[in-house]
Amino acid sequence: MRPLSLLAASLLVLALPAAAFDHTYAAWDALLKAHVRYVEGGHASRVDYAGMQRDAAKLAAVLDEDQKVTRAEFDGWTKPQQEAFLVNAYNAFTVKKILTRYPDIKSIRDFGTVFGNPWKDKFFTLFGAPATLDMIEHEMLRKPGVYDEPRIHFAVVCASIGCPMLRNEAFTADKLDVQLEDGIRRFLSDRSRNRYDPAQARLEVSKIFDWYGGDFEKGNRGYTSVKATLAKYADLLADRPEDRAAVQGERAAVSFLEYDWSLNDAKP
Repeated sequence: MRPLSLLAASLLVLALPAAAFDHTYAAWDALLKAHVRYVEGGHASRVDYAGMQRDAAKLAAVLDEDQKVTRAEFDGWTKPQQEAFLVNAYNAFTVKKILTRYPDIKSIRDFGTVFGNPWKDKFFTLFGAPATLDMIEHEMLRKPGVYDEPRIHFAVVCASIGCPMLRNEAFTADKLDVQLEDGIRRFLSDRSRNRYDPAQARLEVSKIFDWYGGDFEKGNRGYTSVKATLAKYADLLADRPEDRAAVQGERAAVSFLEYDWSLNDAKP
């Protein structure tokens, strides 16, 4: 090929538009379908981290695509597209963090709660700058006036048994509302983490409602308080009609269960 032809070919390559971001998250979705197992009747899940480790190259490719997204590109997306991206990125980077120590890890807290804190560790980049899991969750997803979506707490997963389940599918903009609603319903259906105790006339629920109770008090998505939120899902928390009525009437006291920080590992 002549020099002029080489130059023309090079300019043509540079002129080609970058590949569009895959909002179906096909690669991440495939990893989740391969390595996430539903347990407890579909109300919880476990992650086959050993399998994820074998597919480390595929996970790395997913994370590379996430890290290529620019702020300008992100800002041009719809809000559901942005939310789906942030949730998927949070969950994928969390899996990556666990794999840096797997199998010699029993809890995500093994990294440390002060020094080495996995939520504050800048172990990846987002929009071209060092980023943390806390940044995604608290500075973006929970930022007031942006998404105002309390159900996000049942979508981002901290690799622990006490957490809501990691879905075996990626979040996508076209299914986001259905997926978020399904997430809170599955979580509240797990009686090991959320339940009504008729003997004590008391709701015993996840610490998530303690830590982030304020997110359920702002009227966003119709959630006005923790008690009102639990009342909406009374049929999942109690069995007898009179117990459900107590929850629906917001007459039950609320207590918070200890959080299980054990790794959500699907070991044989």
